[in-house]
Amino acid sequence: MKDARSMIRFRGALGGELAARLDLPDTPPLAYALFAHCFTCSKDTLAAARISTALTGHGLGVLRFDFTGLGGSEGDFANTNFSSNVADLVAAAGWLRQLHQAPKILVGHSLGGAAVLAAAGEIPEATAVATIGAPYEPAHVRHLLTGAVPEIEAAGEAEVELAGRRFRIKKQFLDDIARRGGQDAIARLRKALLVFHSPRDTTVSIDNAAQIFMAAKHPKSFVSLDNADHLLTHRRDAEYVASVLAAWASRYVGAPESDGKPHAAEPGAVTVSETHEGKFTQAISAGAHRLRADEPASFGGSDTGPSPYELLLAALGACTSMTLRMYADQKKWPLSRVSVRLTHNKVHAADCMDCETREGRIDRIEREIELAGELDESQRARLLEIANKCPVHRTLHSEVWIPTRLAG
Repeated sequence: MKDARSMIRFRGALGGELAARLDLPDTPPLAYALFAHCFTCSKDTLAAARISTALTGHGLGVLRFDFTGLGGSEGDFANTNFSSNVADLVAAAGWLRQLHQAPKILVGHSLGGAAVLAAAGEIPEATAVATIGAPYEPAHVRHLLTGAVPEIEAAGEAEVELAGRRFRIKKQFLDDIARRGGQDAIARLRKALLVFHSPRDTTVSIDNAAQIFMAAKHPKSFVSLDNADHLLTHRRDAEYVASVLAAWASRYVGAPESDGKPHAAEPGAVTVSETHEGKFTQAISAGAHRLRADEPASFGGSDTGPSPYELLLAALGACTSMTLRMYADQKKWPLSRVSVRLTHNKVHAADCMDCETREGRIDRIEREIELAGELDESQRARLLEIANKCPVHRTLHSEVWIPTRLAG
């Protein structure tokens, strides 16, 4: 992922500057997503950060920002309400539209989910909307203020403690969420909808997900988050949401809009970059393809993708299978299927009778090839010989020169 940590600021609905962050993949984004955080949260919550960085690993650009009066944004939170949050989202989409590309994906967490549902109609370029633990109606947050509601109604405002912090809530906030129903906005959505919710969410019950899903028209999907908590405090839950979201959204985002500049990747070039999701997690771009690499938990990784050695084995296995397929097709042999199983180990050089190296340890790759089809023994024996002629096999056995330099 590109380093996009420099502060971005744009004008919000109430006139103040909003603090934002744009996370970008190493290659031109397939599309842009706009992320709305939970009530009284910020763009830097664990869920927002982890989901955004994971989405960049799938080739998406993600803008996340602090609503007016929260995080690094200007303004007085007491003067905001649900409607101003929706307007802030529309302003954020406008900033993306002007400087990059309008968001095709809207993602909202908790009350941010209700906000993206309400804002979607004002962002025509958006084709897909995803909610995470979202309430069916904005008025759901009233229960978080229960003890202070009488004082707010009587005095016009009150200090309320939310998530360990003090906020001033005015009566206009209560009046606004009472006016803003969710059903009409959801019914008019006319965009693909994905609803994430945990059946064990104690902040926003899963009944809300059912109401959102029933009010929406197709295409719509629901994904259960099983044991996840409302704030997705466990990394694996946020990463799961991101991976499912990216796969789902790929159906609706289409090809990225061209800005007239050549973006084609150099043929044969592969880019590997840290995603910052875990200690070792890597995003791999190979042409138009996106992969991931990681280390297993036993090595301190997050196990979100194959290890480097597993990718090496995959390259050899794929090359072996492709080479055998090409040869069999040329010979018109009845090879119906090839399967290659590989393992890698470090062994003592002295144990290898055919190796030139006699001291220390060497790499041992075992390759087992399964050939299906009505092949005779001579054909099977010949295919086994051909396996050693695959280009990656030859590369591993030849002298390899790897000149390395610093970029820039």
